[in-house]
Amino acid sequence: MAPAAKVTGFRREGNDWFYNATLPSDITVVVDGVNFHLHKFPLVSRCGRISNIIEESEESTDGNFITTFEDFPGGSETFLVIIKFCYGGRVEFTARNIVMVYCAADYLEMTDEHGEDNLLSKSEGFFHNNVLKNWKDCLLALQSCEPVISRADKLQIVSRCLNAVSVMVCTDPSLFGWPMLMYGSLQSPGGSILWNGINTGAKIQSTMESDWWYEDISYLSVHLFERLIHTMEGKGIKPENLAGAIMHYCRKYLPGLGRWQGGQSGKPRTVASFSMTPAAVDQKVLLESVTKLLPEKKGTLFCRFLLGLLRVALILGVNHTCQDSLERRIGVQLDQATLDGLLIPCYSDSDTLYNTDCVERMIHHFMSSESRLTSLSPSSFDLETSPSSGPLKRVAKLVDGYIAEVASDVNLKPNKMRLLAEALPESSRSLHDGLYRALDIYLKDLYDPDEAEFCLGKEKGNESAMDDSLADRFSHIKEHPWLPEKDKEQLCNIIDFRKLSIDACAHASQNERLPLRVVLQVLFFEQLQLRAALAGCLHVLDAETAPPVPMTVPSDMAGQILQRDGWMTVARENQVLKVDMERMRSRVGELEEEFTKIKQEMKRVAKSYSSISSPRFIARRMGCNLLPQSSEAQTDVVESTAPTPRASGEHGRLSLQSRHRKSFSLF
Repeated sequence: MAPAAKVTGFRREGNDWFYNATLPSDITVVVDGVNFHLHKFPLVSRCGRISNIIEESEESTDGNFITTFEDFPGGSETFLVIIKFCYGGRVEFTARNIVMVYCAADYLEMTDEHGEDNLLSKSEGFFHNNVLKNWKDCLLALQSCEPVISRADKLQIVSRCLNAVSVMVCTDPSLFGWPMLMYGSLQSPGGSILWNGINTGAKIQSTMESDWWYEDISYLSVHLFERLIHTMEGKGIKPENLAGAIMHYCRKYLPGLGRWQGGQSGKPRTVASFSMTPAAVDQKVLLESVTKLLPEKKGTLFCRFLLGLLRVALILGVNHTCQDSLERRIGVQLDQATLDGLLIPCYSDSDTLYNTDCVERMIHHFMSSESRLTSLSPSSFDLETSPSSGPLKRVAKLVDGYIAEVASDVNLKPNKMRLLAEALPESSRSLHDGLYRALDIYLKDLYDPDEAEFCLGKEKGNESAMDDSLADRFSHIKEHPWLPEKDKEQLCNIIDFRKLSIDACAHASQNERLPLRVVLQVLFFEQLQLRAALAGCLHVLDAETAPPVPMTVPSDMAGQILQRDGWMTVARENQVLKVDMERMRSRVGELEEEFTKIKQEMKRVAKSYSSISSPRFIARRMGCNLLPQSSEAQTDVVESTAPTPRASGEHGRLSLQSRHRKSFSLF
């Protein structure tokens, strides 16, 4: 629409508009506080509303007639276009002003009864032949309907624009305007086409993405966007495409949502979007409206998107219906959620760090949906063959990890931990190692790397050193000093110690933070498991030694036969281990005998060393004779004066010993 100041034949003086004519004005129309000093004849010949007002007026037609139009479509600028047409001027229709002119012509009743080829029929022709056949013009017209939405609905402008946009989404984009892609691109959605009879030289694009229209429709208001989604749904557009459009719209107007979506980038701007202005969106209204639009879709990305919406909803404080709807949608696909998505901070005045109540409600929604599915399944009572066993086990693992993460919160009550753990049935967990890990963290004192290998989820066989950053992560974990011993025992009841693995049993039997009664219970069940395993091995060995008897095995015993074969394999492995143990035992016996001999030899060497180190032996080596005692000297004198045959024998042995000492000294 041309600027109002350049309209030929009209001039403006302050807040008044005058027509450049010699005749004085006989009617004044007030629109949005602006006075238009006009003439009756041009207006009455085109506008049925003004004609009826003048006919019904009791005022004298000789004076200046004044009338006021409240809530005129488009305001004073659109009324200036109308009076220009009434005075015979040319009206320039565009995608931006066609809706306002159309509604204003309907407001003034400018039908063909009040003049041939009147403005209402002209507006209808331009709207039908030009706007509805072009993607960009249709969106611009739809965006301009917002100020006059009630009259535009009456004229079916909005519904026709929505239908046209929905049809064009399902059609080749090259049929309703080019280019559609990012500004400056040389590619055409339909390939090489002619533009006004001239070859554009555009590159042929073999495939067209199904999300090319997300960015363009995101410039609509929430109300129009909601109606467009409903229209597209009626046209048969795929739910996944509708979900993608809704997700893109939410990311555009909910800035906090992007932080929980893994840094996903938005769509590039299109030529149509450069001509449009973003809508003014109330985030709270957007969330409450979008929740009703979301299709019943499942998937990891969609579940993560719903968790992000729930975070924003809790921050904005939406109504209970919207929050409950999001929790229900997340709950029915809780097996697709991730642990970081469930760690929703508590934005209220609660003392806890995380919103555990919200997660508990989602678990209940999941169990409600699973109960409906299992009630329709004939094999629902068999956990291994039930179709819901896979999702149920994934949710159990997810919940165990969640409890372990929130267990470090000092303000978390033990009753809340029990409610979270008992929200799932016993059959959902084949092992209770995850619950034990969460319980150990909940009862944990300061982080100890030597004792927390199991609590930190260290896998069997992984002997690598623990990262220091992991220790820093758990350095804030404190014990709950306010928890009495009785409450600890009640909290330990959530764990079935018969379902603990070997590593978990070994850790629990040495865990000083557990109550003594619980530790004794762990040891008891551990002994029962060992006895059962040994009994099974002995039974398999007896079955192997028994003579084979031909027999017919029923079909329902196939599982037991497979289990027996497994035990037989275990028994064979045990026999090999027994042989190895016997070999090792014999080798240990040999080593003990060798050790005994070495020990005796060492004693003998030590004894000879003590005799060599005596003072008499050292003096004789140095050539010194020690003086004997008085009794010894007298004995020697007597023996020397009275030699006997025994003395002569002793003398021979002494001479032999002296020679032996001489030879030893030479050595």
